[in-house]
Formats: sequence, structure tokens, C-alpha cells
Amino acid sequence: MIIFGIDPGTATTGYGVIKKVKSSLELVDYGCISTCKDDPMPLRLYSIQKSLKSLLRQFNPDCVVVEQLFFGANSRTAMTVGQARGVVLSSVASYRLPIFEYQGLHVKHTLTGNGRADKKEIQKSVMKYLRKRTLRKPTNGYLDDAADALAVAICHAIKIKGNKSVKADKSVKG
Repeated sequence: MIIFGIDPGTATTGYGVIKKVKSSLELVDYGCISTCKDDPMPLRLYSIQKSLKSLLRQFNPDCVVVEQLFFGANSRTAMTVGQARGVVLSSVASYRLPIFEYQGLHVKHTLTGNGRADKKEIQKSVMKYLRKRTLRKPTNGYLDDAADALAVAICHAIKIKGNKSVKADKSVKG
């Protein structure tokens, strides 16, 4: 099963693709869709849509998992991220793929046991589940965004019915 995780954002949308094989997880790819801050918002949203559709065609996932929007104190940021999230959901729906959504706190708790885990703890946990010593910084964007997308995909793999045996590997491999 191929699971495509997404951490939506207007400047940077992180994505992570994993493959669930029996009780283990394999890293397929990860990266970021970045938009130019000088472009008008409609062009930035179109860029996200176009890039995401290309990635969905390339990886042909069985499902897509999206991190739910957290409404913090900055309502302007929440609005723009909400727009990006809407484009993501619409793009995925056009492929008739199942969409699953998890709150960031739930993802953090599922992977680390701590709903308030920081970015470094998330990255460390992602590497354990995928049996990797390191994750490279994506060419476009930030490792934080790509790692968050991988984390939401891993969270779903753990939550899939009958998949309680997926565990972080204590012996991290290359």
C-alpha cells in the first residue's frame, strides 16, 4: 500500500510517500512544493495544485493523508494555510482517492508518545519508523515540512486496521 502524506502550506507544502509492506514501512520519496512569495495568491494556489497533481500521477498512491489545520493565534496565517489545504483536498478528490485527516497533536502523540513533541523529536521518530539514519533537506523547501508530511503518513499506517504491529525500529539503518 502506498500512502501519500501532505503538510499543507502556501509558501511550502510538504509531501512524503511511504509504502506499507506487511508490518514494515519503506520510504519512497519526500520533498516540498514551494511557491514564490511575490506571486499573487491565486497563482501560488494553482502552482500547488499543478505540482500536487503531477506527484499524485507519479506515485499513484492508494490513499492520501493530510494534516488538519491548527487554528493558532495568527488568523491570517490560518486563512492562507486553509486556502492551500482546500486546494490539496480538491486536487486529491479529483483523483477519487481516499483522504484521511489527522490533527498535528494526534500525529505527534502517535509517533513519539508526546502530543507536544518538537520538530526534532518528530524527525527522529520518522527516521526510526523508516529505518533511516538521516533525512536530507529537500531541494525546494524545508525538512520540517517534508518530515511532517512523512509523519502524518506514518501515523495513518499505524492506525490502519490490523496494523498495530508497525513499530519504530530500534536499530536504525542507513
